Amino acid sequence: MLTRVLQRYRPRICPFDIVIDHVPTGARVLDVGCGVGLFLALLARQGRIHEAQGFDSSETAIAHARTMLADHADQEWVSRVSFEQRAVEAGYPEGVFDVVTMIDVMHHVPPAGQQEALLGAIARTVPGGLLVYKDMCRHPRWRAAANRLHDLVMARQWIHYVPIKQIETWAVEAGLVLHHAQDAARLWYGHELRVFKRPLVQADGADSDG
Repeated sequence: MLTRVLQRYRPRICPFDIVIDHVPTGARVLDVGCGVGLFLALLARQGRIHEAQGFDSSETAIAHARTMLADHADQEWVSRVSFEQRAVEAGYPEGVFDVVTMIDVMHHVPPAGQQEALLGAIARTVPGGLLVYKDMCRHPRWRAAANRLHDLVMARQWIHYVPIKQIETWAVEAGLVLHHAQDAARLWYGHELRVFKRPLVQADGADSDG
């Protein structure tokens, strides 16, 4: 019951629309911390993706995501989406992708592993590909408090914010270019969206894929 409520109301809390705008049609997408799979389902149903993989550390969430696929087995988009139970700390799935998304994931990762989690996502982007990063805001404080209360109630978890400037620094140091920056609000929740692009050619002129 709770999962159905979350699936119904999460688009009112999370600005999926501004994230979807940055996924090129026909892209191969990896969704890190996919939860119950709602974002990839939205992409697939809109015909935005060629293929998509999602993974999450929660067995329960992945079970619900797979049930969603089974419930829509008669629809063509289902064949383009798959889900896997896997923790970020266990490493990322093999392969590279046109777009890697991290939506409201980083604040659930223990601080000691946050930079490694971001670098793992970056490593899965193709040259010319995108890392689409969205997380809850730290300012103003009342929005941050609302975000924290939400996770305490819904996930029973004390979250670990990463300053968005720190995310930008890690990404740029790893060779990405900040392509788009946007802040948004839904109800009393605040969101920070950053889209990074992996250059086709490195700064030294060598091809980025070797």
